[in-house]
Amino acid sequence: MMLAHWFGKILVLTTVQSVLVIGLPAPDLRPSPPGIPSLSTVKNELASLVVAVQGSQDGYSRAKFPHWITQSGSCNTRDVVLKRDGSDVDQDVKCETISGTWYSPYDGATWTDSSDLDIDHLVPLSNAWKSGAAAWTTADRKAFANDLTNPQLLAVTDNVNSAKGDSGPEQWMPPLDSYHCTYAEMWVKVKSVYNLTITINEKTALVEMLGSC
Repeated sequence: MMLAHWFGKILVLTTVQSVLVIGLPAPDLRPSPPGIPSLSTVKNELASLVVAVQGSQDGYSRAKFPHWITQSGSCNTRDVVLKRDGSDVDQDVKCETISGTWYSPYDGATWTDSSDLDIDHLVPLSNAWKSGAAAWTTADRKAFANDLTNPQLLAVTDNVNSAKGDSGPEQWMPPLDSYHCTYAEMWVKVKSVYNLTITINEKTALVEMLGSC
């Protein structure tokens, strides 16, 4: 009887544990870049941004925004963002990414090979150049291109990033409509932190996107 009693307890515990495991929700793979402000803060920041005609592209080069710089040890900025934005990311002693899972917030795709991902500069380097960064020092532009404090860097599907190019929100929005609100919040935050200007068409697009929040 005692033996049967313990077998019964084991059976019950196993059944309960199975139910608990089955009932667990799937892990949320969606990355959450740092520094995304509240909607009310974003609206105040947007109202404070200087609206101006976009500056010239003359003199622009990606080399004037040094990246990806070393962050610590063997890890550069790309390595850090891949680790931050992924799930179960394994990196070796040289900080090279071996495995992981990534959700691209722009299009909703999930990837298990880091070579399928680009690290997007939310506000493209070219856009920043024409919005005020042309007057910055190289050190300022390096800080902008490797910013891990504000929502300026995201791991996204490479061909989606290529389609975006150096476009602002008046020309390109994430294919995933549900991400428009967050994208606009991040865009305004970055432009506000770096005192970059926006065009009237850019502001109109941002207001529209924030309307979906």
